[in-house]
Amino acid sequence: MRKVEVVAHKKEWQSVFRDECESLEAIFGNELIKVSHIGSTAIRAILAKPVIDILAVVRSIDRIGDFTKQMERIGYEARGENGIAGRRFFSKGGNERSHHIHMFQYGHEEIARHLAFRDYMLAHPQEAEAYSQLKRRLAAEFPEDIKEYVNGKNEFIKMIDEKARRWTKSLDGDRSAYGGHRILHDK
Repeated sequence: MRKVEVVAHKKEWQSVFRDECESLEAIFGNELIKVSHIGSTAIRAILAKPVIDILAVVRSIDRIGDFTKQMERIGYEARGENGIAGRRFFSKGGNERSHHIHMFQYGHEEIARHLAFRDYMLAHPQEAEAYSQLKRRLAAEFPEDIKEYVNGKNEFIKMIDEKARRWTKSLDGDRSAYGGHRILHDK
């Protein structure tokens, strides 16, 4: 059973992310286009489950299965699409999760959604604080029920996704174009 725990932001999460990027680059090589730190550990000043979420954009999602054994050697479990069509999801740490890798093929709509959510929350500290307080309440209410914790965040996340989509569009019309970079570690 996974315990639901949210903690204050930790500065070292950024270096943990960068270290993991090096491992992913060594395994996937030219298959990787971009690697980004997403999720709550990428958003300063909010509470987060201490799990580093990594978005990896790849050239061909169909090739990812070729790397499963190498991912297992560094502690990951392949979990298939895990509820999102076109994604390959890996988790590390079993019930004591430390990392999630969300892999999408270049051009998948979820890439823009994840990055817009993160960037919107970074740019809107009041919304980030509201999310943090929601997570605090849900973690206290469901300390041993990760599914209810996640379900409790769904409506808020949908609302922020829509605000983030509009905000991103107003900034530059379309942030879904991520080409041209070999590997870019951002945020």
